[in-house]
Amino acid sequence: MTMTVHVDVVSAEASIFSGLAELVIVPGEAGELGIYPRHAPLLTRIKPGSVRLKLPDQNEDTLIYVSGGMLEVQPNVVTILADTAIRGADLDEARALEAKRAAEEAMRNRTSDIDYAAAQAELAEAIAQLHAISRMRKGSTH
Repeated sequence: MTMTVHVDVVSAEASIFSGLAELVIVPGEAGELGIYPRHAPLLTRIKPGSVRLKLPDQNEDTLIYVSGGMLEVQPNVVTILADTAIRGADLDEARALEAKRAAEEAMRNRTSDIDYAAAQAELAEAIAQLHAISRMRKGSTH
């Protein structure tokens, strides 16, 4: 029998996923984190990107886009508290492309450092969403 860990992915709006996974890959601030069952306790911030879940008896990973947040790992539970979380299948490429274009335009026409920082954050989120969409299209697990 395959070992699993319980995973909860929660955003400010709703619970996005709750179930068992063999492997959880999360976009940590210093790089991707791979979490297997019985992982050592951990608490860290996450950056915008794709959470990949290897579910039991499924060949393809389940993707969930997160815009940042916190990751808590306990030996039998992984909790991802995301600012925003969207199931990969629910991502809107046209909206992400428009957000990317608007953020790039705001960065070119900046009026203050605060506007520039906000535009940088919006650009990072849009790029992460587009990357998640691309990964889903390819059916890639890496």
